[in-house]
Amino acid sequence: MLRTPTGGAGLGTAAAGDRLFSIGTVLSQLRDEFPEVTISKIRFLEAEGLVEPRRTASGYRKFSPQDVERLAQILRMQRDHYLPLKVIREHLDALARGEQIRLPSPSPQRDLLDGALEADAERPTAARIGRAELLAAAEVTETELAEWESYGLVAQADGGGYDAETVTVAKLVADLGRFGLEPRHLRAVKAAADREAGLVEQMVAPLRRHRNPQTRAHAEATAKELAGLSVRLHAALVQTALGLRLQ
Repeated sequence: MLRTPTGGAGLGTAAAGDRLFSIGTVLSQLRDEFPEVTISKIRFLEAEGLVEPRRTASGYRKFSPQDVERLAQILRMQRDHYLPLKVIREHLDALARGEQIRLPSPSPQRDLLDGALEADAERPTAARIGRAELLAAAEVTETELAEWESYGLVAQADGGGYDAETVTVAKLVADLGRFGLEPRHLRAVKAAADREAGLVEQMVAPLRRHRNPQTRAHAEATAKELAGLSVRLHAALVQTALGLRLQ
């Protein structure tokens, strides 16, 4: 059960006895159950029309206890069932009408999404998610995803769908976008990544063409190790250039 704070300032438009909370207070309460939730996440859900907090005359958001519980419901549906926001909205509307809903069992796609930021060598490479799931994972709109695709930052895998690494890219592009970095700013990053990938491919190509299955398997392991070293080198160079102490 979501813990609800006892304090809160009322607004002139609120009903008597209503408790209204700032977005920071709401964040602290939601983090009891959802440690990774952020203010940006709450604002995104508001922008998508899934929650409508009141506004003070100065424009500050004020959330009712019902708003907080609705946010918790949304986050549970994403966490436990990984439903797209459109489906979550339909479920919430049905609940508001007093209807019963049946949530699907946790999808096997959830393992793909939850582990998208981890290098899991044992996960089947054929795993795919659909466009709606990618939009939900990255918390972006169809327009934003289409723009990323136009710049080559995100692309469907052969045969359709998106793999785990594409989910990772989408999440990172979305996070950078919240700092004001647009897809056009990331073209140089994409070009550098393509050059690095080309270099790795050049190193392992002879092994991949070998007839011995063990040699081909060694090629994949080598490519993975080279990619990891390349990522670490890139991170070290960026931090050095910015004068940041390496962790």
